[in-house]
Amino acid sequence: MIITMDKDFGELVYKSRFCHSGILLLRLDDMNGNEKVKVVSTILKSYSDKLYNNYCVFQNGRLRIRSKN
Repeated sequence: MIITMDKDFGELVYKSRFCHSGILLLRLDDMNGNEKVKVVSTILKSYSDKLYNNYCVFQNGRLRIRSKN
């Protein structure tokens, strides 16, 4: 699983359909480091079973999960 804030990387993997075990793209531009850690921790605790093999985007308090297929 790759966790990134690099929008270009996330789009590259999603559009090119490269093989991956899961991508979590975080759109947390206005948050400080501690807030980012809390968001990632919450996502992993609440959605760990749904992240594997999917392309996920967290933005504005919402997690979108797109199936790799």
